[in-house]
Amino acid sequence: MSITKKAKSALISVFHKDGLAPIVQKLNELGVIIYSTGGTEDFIKKLGIKVVPVEDLTSYPSILGGRVKTLHPKVFGGILARRENEQDLAQLVEYSIPELDIVIVDLYPFEKTVASGADEQDIIEKIDIGGISLIRAAAKNFKDVICVSSMNQYDEFLQIMTNGNGATTLEDRKNFAAKSFAVSSHYDTAIFNYLNKNEIAFRESYNTSSILRYGENPHQKGYFFGNLDELFEKLHGKELSYNNLLDVDAALNLMSEFKNDDPTFAILKHNNACGLAQRNSLKQAYLDALAGDPTSAFGGVLISNKTIDIETAQEINSLFCEVVIAPSYTIEALKLLKSKKNRIILIQKEIELPQVQYRTALNGVLFQEKDNKTDDASVISTATKKEPSKEELNDLFFASKICKHTKSNTIVLVKNKQLFASGTGQTSRVDALEQSIAKAKHFKFDLNNAVMASDAFFPFPDCVEIAKNAGINAVIQPGGSIKDQLSIDYCDNNEMSMIFTGIRHFKH
Repeated sequence: MSITKKAKSALISVFHKDGLAPIVQKLNELGVIIYSTGGTEDFIKKLGIKVVPVEDLTSYPSILGGRVKTLHPKVFGGILARRENEQDLAQLVEYSIPELDIVIVDLYPFEKTVASGADEQDIIEKIDIGGISLIRAAAKNFKDVICVSSMNQYDEFLQIMTNGNGATTLEDRKNFAAKSFAVSSHYDTAIFNYLNKNEIAFRESYNTSSILRYGENPHQKGYFFGNLDELFEKLHGKELSYNNLLDVDAALNLMSEFKNDDPTFAILKHNNACGLAQRNSLKQAYLDALAGDPTSAFGGVLISNKTIDIETAQEINSLFCEVVIAPSYTIEALKLLKSKKNRIILIQKEIELPQVQYRTALNGVLFQEKDNKTDDASVISTATKKEPSKEELNDLFFASKICKHTKSNTIVLVKNKQLFASGTGQTSRVDALEQSIAKAKHFKFDLNNAVMASDAFFPFPDCVEIAKNAGINAVIQPGGSIKDQLSIDYCDNNEMSMIFTGIRHFKH
């Protein structure tokens, strides 16, 4: 078996013709016989290059409205024949089947058709049958055939043809075979996820990937699979790191709770909000968010739900931060924020984030629906005799939104739509509360008439007692403990209001 093989023939059947002309011209220059079908055949003819219609090879026309063109033994025999196998070669001669050394395919755009909102019939017609079969056959026989399975590979293939004067190495062919099965598996995954309504199955595939500087730590390799360009317009700064991406993800999910609200600004560190405030002006929202924990804000991720103006940018510019995210920036604000070389500046685009979440665990994958429940007036019930005031109720909902996006166990303290402090990721709810109170006091916040949110129920009245002693008078929590009445009784005996949501928001 020869490791390096000179191509004598090629089958080309592609949807996208962009970038194809230089390849066809190079193959013609190298004396490669070109077989083709339909629109690709017409495209090659218009270039003034000789092409053999596949119908001439198979003696069958394209039938069923183009659904069947290449599905024929004379096509697949020429691809799958093992060149070192005498019996295979003899059968090629017996049935007048030419060896096909190159297969170039670009599949029907199934995913784009789904994304366009097309009706089901149009989508079904974009399920490629012949193309995917050609890819699998050519990739399987990589010892003898090179398979170009996407327009994204045209440039690399053309370079190989040019440098090798029409010859490919086994390494080239095997490399393109791997790319081919990546294309086919991704394609099948997209079709399955579109059609599947009932089967519980985990199928995910991403064609776009980025190599990160490293993972969580410098000794770990890191990659991102997905297309960040769909979500952001990057205006400035260094590349996003693994940890940046986790913080940015947390920031986007948190700010989605306040998307259409008054000016709101959040500062996040290690996936949790260390500052968040809502005000009449964005500048004041930023200043009050920063006041929540100016120490932790150092090196954090900043996000706004409104256009960042020059007044806000002037305040931001004095803080060392890794990332700034907003729907837009004024020209003056952007110029100022760009003055720091490595500061990452992003515009968030209007796209829907995934509605499912998954991560590796043990020897498998955990998969769940996204927590899309937001606590509001429609879900609450007042458990105590005392009703929260209108101002307290607004703060309770505000605190609950933050609590939902903070690592469990968590307690969040809020006053006048400003995050005073939170206890994050504690093994005890009492520890979370005491941490948040200590932090609020450290930054000189007055907790009198502040409100408290908890991500899960209180099994004992200790938390409400500690909160009352700190000056807190209103509480929001899911309820559901068999000992709820103990907390309710304490609140009733101490002029506190407490509302139940019936919805737990653990975030592990």
